[in-house]
Amino acid sequence: MAKIFYTERDIDDLKRRGVDSLAVDDNVLLTDLAVERAMKLGIKIQRREQASPRATPSPSVNMQAAYPKESPRASTADLELRQKVKAAVLRQVNSQVDEALLDAVITRVLAGMK
Repeated sequence: MAKIFYTERDIDDLKRRGVDSLAVDDNVLLTDLAVERAMKLGIKIQRREQASPRATPSPSVNMQAAYPKESPRASTADLELRQKVKAAVLRQVNSQVDEALLDAVITRVLAGMK
């Protein structure tokens, strides 16, 4: 949007036309002399705030990853089940698996079952 500039001549013109107040926002600029002239002539300068554009999340943003929820504390039954599953898998693969990866997989599977 184009900016509007007011000088003291513009203020004089406004006063001659009977304008007694001027709404100013981010797109309206007054020179220092225009402000002084408006004050001298009794023209009120009203500052209007423009609403900032609202942020909208993109559909490509994974909101659950961006704002992870705090996971509830695991019950003792969940912990026992997790340990049993982990022990059974480790026996099957002769302990030749990354335990951190195994823990992550077990956590994801158990969460999907709830």
